[in-house]
Amino acid sequence: MSAKPPVFSNHGCRLNAYETAAMKELAAASGVADAVVVNTCAVTAEAVRKARQDIRKLRRDHPNAKLIVTGCAAQTEPETFSVMSEVDVVLGNSEKMNPATWAKMAPDLIGQTEPVQVDDIMSVTETAGHLIDGFGTRSRAYVQVQNGCDHRCTFCIIPFGRGNSRSVPAGVVVEQIKRLADRGFNEVVLTGVDLTSWGADLPATPKLGDLVMRILRLVPDLPRLRISSIDSIEVDENLMQAIANEPRLMPHLHLSLQHGDDLILKRMKRRHLRDDAIRFCEDARKLRPDMTFGADIIAGFPTETDAMFANSRALVNDCDLTWLHVFPYSARAGTPAARMPQLDGAMVKERAAILRAEGKAKVDAHLRAQQGRTHQILMENPRMGRTEQFAEVRFATDQPESQIVRAKITGVAGHQLVA
Repeated sequence: MSAKPPVFSNHGCRLNAYETAAMKELAAASGVADAVVVNTCAVTAEAVRKARQDIRKLRRDHPNAKLIVTGCAAQTEPETFSVMSEVDVVLGNSEKMNPATWAKMAPDLIGQTEPVQVDDIMSVTETAGHLIDGFGTRSRAYVQVQNGCDHRCTFCIIPFGRGNSRSVPAGVVVEQIKRLADRGFNEVVLTGVDLTSWGADLPATPKLGDLVMRILRLVPDLPRLRISSIDSIEVDENLMQAIANEPRLMPHLHLSLQHGDDLILKRMKRRHLRDDAIRFCEDARKLRPDMTFGADIIAGFPTETDAMFANSRALVNDCDLTWLHVFPYSARAGTPAARMPQLDGAMVKERAAILRAEGKAKVDAHLRAQQGRTHQILMENPRMGRTEQFAEVRFATDQPESQIVRAKITGVAGHQLVA
């Protein structure tokens, strides 16, 4: 029976998806076969539960494969997975990006592999040594420019899964994006765990805005640059200038806000207050009137009262947020928030549902407002593309895939625009 290529299952964020794509290349280069690789997420207890569920299903589907578990949950709680009978190998986040790790996973060597390979992530001082070109769709590529986080929000386990903040040097980023532009990618998205901390560990401590300006200056053939989730309190002057003056920087920012009440923000150990978030959104929209915002918001954080929750609801309108990622609070063992007085689970779910309904209403209003407007739409497949603000657009006839099409919005169908 011939060897089968490895199967990969990705959980969690875009950075995890990027690293899954990198692992596929590393595994292929080492001749890994008859294996299943699960790249886990640790952001909530529910994410870990889903990873365990996926592992059990994959073992049933692939009874004879070597099952390898990696990612943030494997890094933060390796024993959770090492004791599962379905699991053969547990890899940490640093180990999974090391070519030497995958060389030992070749069919003739995997029997000699240590079952648990998880070192101290806080000792890692470099970003991923394996950069890949072109992860994403044929039209959009994601480029990792930063990893890790130096902040310690009380609800978050991710720094213990990702380690301290590390930045990819600007020259390396620019060269990669040049290659992507030369290959015909029309949009690049910069990704990281704490993107606005980029540069703090590099010589001369450049800022994210410096990187954005450098990319736009040195890669003139790149039509669209997008940045993923940012911490608004860390936005620098050059990034604001890019928002104001660089049409190739897309008018869509996803903000790590987490809450709309000052006392909860302090208990979360966030670095901004409610008015800081509102002021940033107002300033950015003055510079770029077509700017839209997404945001992460946690519902049901410990000690959250009705009045505090009302402040989070009000923030949706006060910041004029469009795309909401709502997380029902989930206690993570080892975090300070897990030791705070917890809310009733049913109340947490109810508040999350209310916030999601607020978000749906904002999306509906945004889509309705686009009718009659003309957009530059990047086609992800022959019938669907996305506007500059990342709204999906459906076409009745085929368009050139991966190209930017200028079209007038004629209607709304569900969660999509129609052109």
